[in-house]
Amino acid sequence: MGFITLKPGREKALARRHPWVFAGAIEKVEGSPRAGETVDLRSAEGAWMARGAWSPQSQIAVRVWSFESEEAIDSAFFRARLERAIARRGLPANPEAPLGRRLVNAESDGLPGLIIDRYGGFLVCQFLSAGAEFWRQEIVALLAELSPAAGVYERSDVDVRAKEGLAPRTGVLRGEEPPERIEIHEGPCRFLVDVKHGHKTGFYLDQRENRSRAADYAAGAETLNGFAYTGAFGVRALCAGAARVVNLESSAPALELARRNAELNGLDSSRVENTEGDAFQVLRRYRDARREFDLVILDPPKFAESRAQLERAARGYKDINLLAFKLLRPGGTLFTFSCSGLMTPELFQKIVADAALDAGREAQIVGRLAQADDHPAALAFPEGAYLKGLICRV
Repeated sequence: MGFITLKPGREKALARRHPWVFAGAIEKVEGSPRAGETVDLRSAEGAWMARGAWSPQSQIAVRVWSFESEEAIDSAFFRARLERAIARRGLPANPEAPLGRRLVNAESDGLPGLIIDRYGGFLVCQFLSAGAEFWRQEIVALLAELSPAAGVYERSDVDVRAKEGLAPRTGVLRGEEPPERIEIHEGPCRFLVDVKHGHKTGFYLDQRENRSRAADYAAGAETLNGFAYTGAFGVRALCAGAARVVNLESSAPALELARRNAELNGLDSSRVENTEGDAFQVLRRYRDARREFDLVILDPPKFAESRAQLERAARGYKDINLLAFKLLRPGGTLFTFSCSGLMTPELFQKIVADAALDAGREAQIVGRLAQADDHPAALAFPEGAYLKGLICRV
């Protein structure tokens, strides 16, 4: 085991149980720990503080596993953490129930860099940190016992792995290969999920509760579903009685799956308009054509991957929200989101307020939105509360 000594005055975040230690906070590394191996963290005065995984190539040099000095990082540790995370979700005993749920939410479940989602009878995993990668085989073996599934599939093909010095990887980890499409149920609706090639692990599970909220505003509404992906917000709106839904999405394969999702729910195709294109350009085209909607939903991808990109991201969020306000009829409703973790709720609200002002519209906030309850955010880890949204009445 290696030992990490922090620079004087750099222990405050650890003392508050924040699970990240940045490379710039480290004074000295003793031993020769390999990437992912367990290291102990000490203050500049030599006091033991935490135990975590060493990641020499990342700006986040250590991700903490435990703040308890007596707790060893071994198979029993991962069993206990996985058991706790899975039990908290309270899922049905039937492992083949057609549910889509997150079972493990990384740092906020005490397992930094590990994501595990369940889609029906299959588990989909992401190992996003050096520590999670180091314990990968042990974790997969434990899952076979703790959350039985027909198969376990890996989707560790995201950019953050490169920051940890890890190559992207996908494929079957255990059991059967998942089918091309897995059907899940959400509220009154059914959805097909592409876990092999879709965004994230295949579906935006974090928006489950927000889709239900949007459905409450959908009856009789002409609805624009911006950044629609596979049309989940649109399907929920149509099932709730929306007069018509326009799904706007830049990906042709995603729009095809949106079409199939509408078909799967027996929805009238004449009530659905699937438009492929860049949202910024299409929204301008709709504005110039004086199209109007009663409900607009904006769920864009992450605009800011770093602090250096935050200013540009703010301009992007303002642009799409300004256009949305111009497209809404008086009395209409805007559901607008940001999944950029660096975008604070206060800044996001200011951007949306400035967009309304520039659009010449008066609006009220009638609801605030966050990620679903199977995506918890630990109080000591505010970065975990990445998804924020507003319901605005124009």
